[in-house]
Amino acid sequence: MEQREEPQEELSTQRIEAFSDGVFAIAITLLILEIKIPHLHEGGETRRLASALYLLWPAYGAYILSFVTVGIYWANHNFVFKLYQRTDHVFNLLNVLFLMCVSFLPFPTAVLAEYLTEPEEKHTAVSLYAFGLLLPAVAWLMMWLYASYRYRLIERRLDPGFVQLLTWQYLFSISLYLGAWLVSFWNGPISLALMIVLTLLYLLPPKKPVYRRAPSAEERMN
Repeated sequence: MEQREEPQEELSTQRIEAFSDGVFAIAITLLILEIKIPHLHEGGETRRLASALYLLWPAYGAYILSFVTVGIYWANHNFVFKLYQRTDHVFNLLNVLFLMCVSFLPFPTAVLAEYLTEPEEKHTAVSLYAFGLLLPAVAWLMMWLYASYRYRLIERRLDPGFVQLLTWQYLFSISLYLGAWLVSFWNGPISLALMIVLTLLYLLPPKKPVYRRAPSAEERMN
């Protein structure tokens, strides 16, 4: 008699959460390392330190925006993993893909800081940055769709309306990031403004989970 192999599932998400926290910590630390100490004597010119520090304003802005973005992803990662009851191999790989996208963010952040004030290159820098923000949003949606499909990995007591609400919310997020990326090819400042507004919106606390109503004693009897 042949034995069927059951899909391997882990009953806890603790290991994947611990690994993810480590990656978030590294990615968020790398952001500050991209702000370089200014040199006062360059190209035969001598500048004051205050002036040199002021000229780094694009690096400060890019750092703050990316730091807040990664921080929001970390907070939402912590929130949504309370809805995941277990994990499996595919979900682990999707989470790795998401973390890879998050870890990529310091690179477009550095490019944006370097070329934001260059008239001929700023559009490319903004487009790369918008694309860098779009990638983790897509990976996040892939994780959620896989886990929530027929309650594969999420809490089965969650209300279907709440699950659908999160799905539409993540789809809407991708559409906004995609819009910001497309706009960047036409107008960099407007695209950057859209990304800032999106980041501010996601500072709002997530909606509390809604669970199915437990049947009353009379309903169970019937």
